[in-house]
Amino acid sequence: MSQEIDILSRITANFSLLRDAEKKVGELIYADIDFVTEASISEIAARAGVSDASVTRFARAVGCANVRDLKTRLTRALAVGRRFIQEAAAEDGSAAVYDIATQTLALNRELIAQADVSGAVERLDSARQILVFGAGGGSSMLSQELQFRLVRLGYAVSAYPQTLLPRMVASTLEPEDVVVVLSVTGHTPEMVESARIAHQYGAQVVAITAQGSPLAENADVVLPVAARETDFIYHPSASRYAMLAAIDVLALELALRHRERSRDKLRRLKLTLDAHRGGDNRQPLGD
Repeated sequence: MSQEIDILSRITANFSLLRDAEKKVGELIYADIDFVTEASISEIAARAGVSDASVTRFARAVGCANVRDLKTRLTRALAVGRRFIQEAAAEDGSAAVYDIATQTLALNRELIAQADVSGAVERLDSARQILVFGAGGGSSMLSQELQFRLVRLGYAVSAYPQTLLPRMVASTLEPEDVVVVLSVTGHTPEMVESARIAHQYGAQVVAITAQGSPLAENADVVLPVAARETDFIYHPSASRYAMLAAIDVLALELALRHRERSRDKLRRLKLTLDAHRGGDNRQPLGD
């Protein structure tokens, strides 16, 4: 099925090509989209100060079959969230980045404290191999972050930050393998299906995702994350902080589980890095 073009983007792109009367209909949509989705053709025409025929011509000019089709598409545009149509109150610039990160971490600290972290750690520690799946923006990046955190502790871990490849890899797994699936919403089809396939072949699944989501329902252990996004859509997604914190908790618990081995691995890593880059002994381990 082809993706439907966003009607508001089409109106903006075609606006300069419209007749003056048709432009008034477009301006009314941006001024009061709720009214247009509910009103009759005559009511729209009266509010815009144009004729009924101009409303019909506008609908056709922006690629709609008729006014009913236009209203249906506007309703769909509203369904994704009013914050993507109307400007929200501005937040306090760079300070908001730190404030939202702090709020997100505080919210998720309570969730992780109640989660079965020990169950996740036990499975990861005893795995023949660990595979990390993530798709999309934050989850793709953080799947590699988990790989970087665990490989330095001596674990056999691979990250698959794609969509199709996790499905393929999941079909090759054995009961001794553990999959960590990352998805803030838990609704990404590729991630849910990959978890199901891994389960079919006996692998254990640890999910860092939303509680009660389809992905959570297909996991043996869930480390819940909650995203509290604001109406200020220009702010980068704060859910990354929650997922990164969960990853760091796992890495820390695994490092503490084998302190002597972890210390040896980390010392060897530090020696190699310092010999390569120089600097003082307080530089981070490869970050």
